[in-house]
Amino acid sequence: MTHSRPSPDYARPWLAPGARIAVVAPASPFDAASFELGMVRLRDRYVVDHDASILDRRGYFAGDDTRRLRELAAALADDRIDGIIAARGGYGATRLLPHLDVERVRRRPKLLIGFSDITAMHALWARAQVASVHGMMVATLGRAPAPQVSRWFDALEGRFSPCVRGLTTITSGQAEGVLLGGNLTVLTALIGTPYFPRLDGAILFLEDVGERPYRIDRMLTTWRSAGVLAAVRGIALGAFEKAEPGDDGVTAHDVLRERLGDLGIPVVSSVPSGHIDDNLELPLGTSVRLDTESGELRLLVGSAT
Repeated sequence: MTHSRPSPDYARPWLAPGARIAVVAPASPFDAASFELGMVRLRDRYVVDHDASILDRRGYFAGDDTRRLRELAAALADDRIDGIIAARGGYGATRLLPHLDVERVRRRPKLLIGFSDITAMHALWARAQVASVHGMMVATLGRAPAPQVSRWFDALEGRFSPCVRGLTTITSGQAEGVLLGGNLTVLTALIGTPYFPRLDGAILFLEDVGERPYRIDRMLTTWRSAGVLAAVRGIALGAFEKAEPGDDGVTAHDVLRERLGDLGIPVVSSVPSGHIDDNLELPLGTSVRLDTESGELRLLVGSAT
């Protein structure tokens, strides 16, 4: 079965060498040494700003909500800033969403880079119809191997791998749409709020870490009960790490296949993106084609490669 639908016109604010970027910490605190290593690599290619208080800690947050919101709001308001890169994920970005203006993101598109908890911000960018990059963050950048760093810079500048191959089919078919999504847990927490992304005609990407199979089942059951999968054209599943089965032997893949395999849309797994060492950059807000016959997720627009 083929599902096709025209995609909305997302702004694609890819960076260029020498661009000015803001590093922000909207979620959890992070190791200062790893952060500094990442900053060295960033400064080799871009002009980089960050708030002097970025290393603050308040429990499991990188400073209190006021600090983190002030930092992010300043990056959004500064017209000199071309991109916003998260220092780390963890938890905390969802607490800032009620204070952020989607119209500001739309009026002056800036590239957002991050994953995991930064999914909450990707959802805001999606509502503003601005593309973003699901990929590595600053606290990991400094310790990543050189080829991965080079690929990451390419992605920030709009040069993505044009095709992800070797995908595992759960449900057969072909579909085209805008790639949206991110972390399953974070997106589930947004269901029923004004911040959940509009998934009409989307190819939905999902990944997670540290969630046992029964908890993945519970979250996907919520998605089904809420009806938010009804307009999705296809699903591409990334890494589900540290999702060990219990004594019952049910695996995360068993759950994903059972909860998503009867939707009547193409579903694949094995996208090499998420909480893994070689976390492939994905261009959220970019049109893609999912084809289970060839086992491919292919970019249709937005890549210079």
